[in-house]
Amino acid sequence: MAKIFFDTNILVYTVDKKDREKTRTSREIIKSVTQNHSPVLSTQILQEFYNATTSKLKIDKIVAKNLVHNFRNMEIVVIDLIMIEQAIDISILFQLSFWDSLVVEAAEQANCSYLISEDLNSGQRIRGIEIVNPFEKEDIFFK
Repeated sequence: MAKIFFDTNILVYTVDKKDREKTRTSREIIKSVTQNHSPVLSTQILQEFYNATTSKLKIDKIVAKNLVHNFRNMEIVVIDLIMIEQAIDISILFQLSFWDSLVVEAAEQANCSYLISEDLNSGQRIRGIEIVNPFEKEDIFFK
């Protein structure tokens, strides 16, 4: 069973009503991964999700807290100092933003095979993790 890491944007699209196609795709992917694979998040992703849903989408804070609570059955990687240092190295070596590098580092720490994100280059492999942008092409792997 593959371990698959979700970036924040995929989670946010599940509750964002502005783009129905991205909402549909994100919900399908999360459902499929949850049923057929091992979904993984990090504390960074949960914090960014809460912030994005309350500030950008204007979702009520208690509702957003309940949405965060719904991710409790997924593996959660806790960010620590060593991971931050590794993310700095990744950002230098791969010329990524620090925050994207921290996502990659968390996925690596959890031994994920895939990282689902629209912020990175789909098909790229970073430290053995394949980046998948589900909005560029629908990948039957996640169905």
